[in-house]
Amino acid sequence: MSKQSKAKRDKRKKLQPKRPINRLNAQQQVQNHAVLTNEEGQVVAAIGLQGTEWLLAIGGQTMGNADNPIPMLAMLKHLSNVQEKEGRKVNLEYSSQLQQLIDDLAADEGKTADEYLTQLVSEFEGVEGEEGEDAETAETAADASEDAPVADEAGTDAAADATPAASDDKPQA
Repeated sequence: MSKQSKAKRDKRKKLQPKRPINRLNAQQQVQNHAVLTNEEGQVVAAIGLQGTEWLLAIGGQTMGNADNPIPMLAMLKHLSNVQEKEGRKVNLEYSSQLQQLIDDLAADEGKTADEYLTQLVSEFEGVEGEEGEDAETAETAADASEDAPVADEAGTDAAADATPAASDDKPQA
């Protein structure tokens, strides 16, 4: 080796472009595709794409992931509707890539994108309605139990004790 070979090598390295250091298990950046913001401009919830996986973040915490972002978008749309019913002003914006995905899925079912998204949102409202019906059924059952005869400590009905027995001197089972 010549005495100048190290100098030449160092000069060549300086002229080469910098290359990033690839670390093992390096996280890819998340690209936001849908953002739900409140009236102060703070992000309430978002849907992002990280590699090939769609992520749902609510309140700064990742809540879930999926291969298909459309159900998550319907959930955000439902959340937006609920917030507006409660008098809060929110804004839901989503990317053209997500809009294209909705358009494609809606075309497969022969609907417009708005109709398709509205149908998905109504499914979330249906789940909420079923929970409300269960609560009403429980309240109705509680009301009915108040009208029913109450069992005493021995486990017999108070209504059965009120009716005269055929023979009072025999022990009852």
